[in-house]
Amino acid sequence: MFRLAFANAAETFERVRAPLAERGIDAEAVSASHGSYSLSDPPFSVESFDAGYVFPGRLMEGGVLDAWLDVPWLNDREDVLTSRNKAGVLATLERAGVPVPETVMLSNPADTADLEDAYAAIPGTVVVKPNSTTRGIGVAKAADLDSFLGIADYLDLVHDYRATGDRSYLVQEYLPDARDYRVMVLDGEVVGTVERRLPDDARETGRWKHNVHRGADAVAADPSPAVLDLAERAADALDIRFLGVDVLETDERVVVNETNARPTIDDEEKYDEGFYDRFAAAVMSL
Repeated sequence: MFRLAFANAAETFERVRAPLAERGIDAEAVSASHGSYSLSDPPFSVESFDAGYVFPGRLMEGGVLDAWLDVPWLNDREDVLTSRNKAGVLATLERAGVPVPETVMLSNPADTADLEDAYAAIPGTVVVKPNSTTRGIGVAKAADLDSFLGIADYLDLVHDYRATGDRSYLVQEYLPDARDYRVMVLDGEVVGTVERRLPDDARETGRWKHNVHRGADAVAADPSPAVLDLAERAADALDIRFLGVDVLETDERVVVNETNARPTIDDEEKYDEGFYDRFAAAVMSL
């Protein structure tokens, strides 16, 4: 039995255990976070694993887990770091000719003139987002300069704390009517797509973030070929084997908004036929 280490016991782990077991892969949750750990006495048998799913999101604890396991990862530490840097991803994709939203990166400390220039560079409402968070954390919307400067003030206060490692954030155009897709790409090919939609009652109260962890629903989708093509081009440009690519589509444009090298795997029926066969093959090829 091929043994696969999962760095957490969250949604993806619970969903994939049975399908992988049917294909000869025993998935087991391992951890070096949320507790106390002896570095010389790991809490699990470290000799028994053949591979790891993706490198842990907590990179420091992940380094310990990586040292204990000494296995190849489907997405390794560099893949996770690459995808986590939103500005770096967008710059890489733009250089590769993949359309992305109009974006300006700011690095604190930034003076008022820099902030005003950044806001003026993008017409209309803007989205302000930290450069390296997930699940919509810290993402805000500003429809006027004073509101934008107020958001920047709060970020300046947070970034003034010396332990804050990443002091950069993004100012990005807001596409209010865009359809929001999470496209899963494995070894260069799309293996499934969901559309993230806010419930009607949430939209009526002014909600606009489509993150599932913020209350949106992920439903099976069959998007246009342009959406799928951009997702595959993005994964190729970043050279990441298993990637969740967030694509926004309006009536006029299709752009890659973000990527995730630690993507949540949704229910099997939302993905293409044969998804788990291809996923298992990728894992066992490590």
